[in-house]
Amino acid sequence: MKKVKYLGASLRGIRLKQIFNLEAGLGVLYALVLPIKYLSLLFLTSVLISCEEVIELNLEESSPRLVVDASLLWYMDTPGNEQKIILTETTGYYEDEIATVSDAEIIIRSKNGEEFIFKHQEQGIYTNTSFKPKLEEEYTLEIKYKEEIYTASSNFVPVSGIDFIEQNNEGGFTREDLEIEPFFTDPKGEENFYLFTFKDFSISKLSLEIYEDKFTDGNQFSASYSDEDLVPGDEVFITMEGISKAFYNYLFILRSQGGDNGGGPFQSQPATVKGNIINQSNPENYPFGYFRLSEADSTTYIVQ
Repeated sequence: MKKVKYLGASLRGIRLKQIFNLEAGLGVLYALVLPIKYLSLLFLTSVLISCEEVIELNLEESSPRLVVDASLLWYMDTPGNEQKIILTETTGYYEDEIATVSDAEIIIRSKNGEEFIFKHQEQGIYTNTSFKPKLEEEYTLEIKYKEEIYTASSNFVPVSGIDFIEQNNEGGFTREDLEIEPFFTDPKGEENFYLFTFKDFSISKLSLEIYEDKFTDGNQFSASYSDEDLVPGDEVFITMEGISKAFYNYLFILRSQGGDNGGGPFQSQPATVKGNIINQSNPENYPFGYFRLSEADSTTYIVQ
């Protein structure tokens, strides 16, 4: 099946990968003096074999910072009353365990004054089962932790939803990989931003793509997912979310700093990417993470 294009529009798609590649070049030494060529090669081989050593760097550790995962999703055709927020803290580079937070107080308030208290359950997960989502309504998050108050505000962003899904064999750099395209219709005359999540359970892979409608306003278009390991029978869970422009820009910066290219060992160090959550008590002790509310559509697709 050929890929369908509409009105020649061009959609900006950005893939966020959890695996960053670091490429290194291997130089080859050539002996200029012929009589010692074999000796040089023997010496080079000896150096490559004998110079392997594990080095641990003494990295300067900063004080732990709060990490907030506050993505509230309202899936279509569900009441959306069950929501969760996850709190952790940053840890040292060599630490393997995640430092969860269990003693914080979390409240979300709607614009009309309704309060939704999130209670800790386990492993830093706080839940509320009576949340009342309302599209385009503004909500405010408040977290009290270690005698400091963190706040953020965001609107509930709607989404048009997935129309249908097509499959072709024109994906990837080779244009020969299997490709999945969920189509959607962008509302006309509105500035919209989208987040697509593709979870391939067969190969335990997660792919995120963000889109804006700058060149596709009011048209039907598609997101795209392809992978060289994608084969018929694979089960892919697809989620489409409406997101704000601010969250789109936040994800765009994250992608720019750690996206598809590792950049090599001599790249400039990335700057700290801050979300929309502010420490009102001590701004210098800023947290990581983001508070957002999104309507979502989801489906499971079996690769043909």
